[in-house]
Amino acid sequence: MKREVNILFPPGEGLAARRGVCYDDKKEEIIMNILIVVDMQNDFVSGALGTPEARRIVPAAAERVAAGIRRGERIFFTRDTHGADYLHTREGRNLPVPHCIRGTEGWEIVEQLRPASAGQAILDKPSFGSAELGRLLAEENEKELIEKVTLIGLCTDICVISNALLVKAFLPEAEVVVDAACCAGVTPESHRTALAAMKSCQITVEHEALPL
Repeated sequence: MKREVNILFPPGEGLAARRGVCYDDKKEEIIMNILIVVDMQNDFVSGALGTPEARRIVPAAAERVAAGIRRGERIFFTRDTHGADYLHTREGRNLPVPHCIRGTEGWEIVEQLRPASAGQAILDKPSFGSAELGRLLAEENEKELIEKVTLIGLCTDICVISNALLVKAFLPEAEVVVDAACCAGVTPESHRTALAAMKSCQITVEHEALPL
C-alpha cells in the first residue's frame, strides 16, 4: 500500500520562502544553512518510547531552534508518522509499540518546540529517513548553495543517523553536522555508537563531550 508523505508549509509560503542565507563576497553567491529537527515528538520524549535522556535534551533543542531562527537558518521539522495499521507494518512487527499515530497527542511536536515549528516546514515521514527531505534539499541546492546542514533530535541511533546519512548522500559537498547535545538515543550506549558511526562517514559531531 502506498504511504503518503505530507509536507506542511506555513500559510502562503513554499520552499523558497523563509530561507536562511548569507552572502559570500568571494564566490558572489547566496549560501544557505539548514537546521533539521528530527522527530521531537511527545511519544519519543514522554510517551510510548520516551526516555530520561530525551527529556533532558528538550531545553537544549529548543534553544538551538531559537538560535537558528535568530540566525536566519532554513528550518525543517520531521514527524515520525504512522497509521492505525502500524502493528501490521514491517516496523511494527519488529517494534510492536504503537507510537506517533497520526492525530494523537503522541504524534505532536513537544510543547516546548511547538510554537517555533508553527513557522517552519514540517515533513511527515512513514519511515526512519525522509527521502522527500533529501529531494527537497537537492532541488534547493540547485538554486542556492547549501553550505551546512545541522541535525538535532531523536533518536540518535535510528532517525537522526538515517537522515544524516541521507542528507550526506543528497548533498555530498555540504558539511553535515549533528549536534550531540541536542540528540538522545534509545540508550546512552546506542547514542554513542551512532555518533561514532556518523563520524566514520565524515559527518561532523559537535558537543559530544557534553553530558546528556
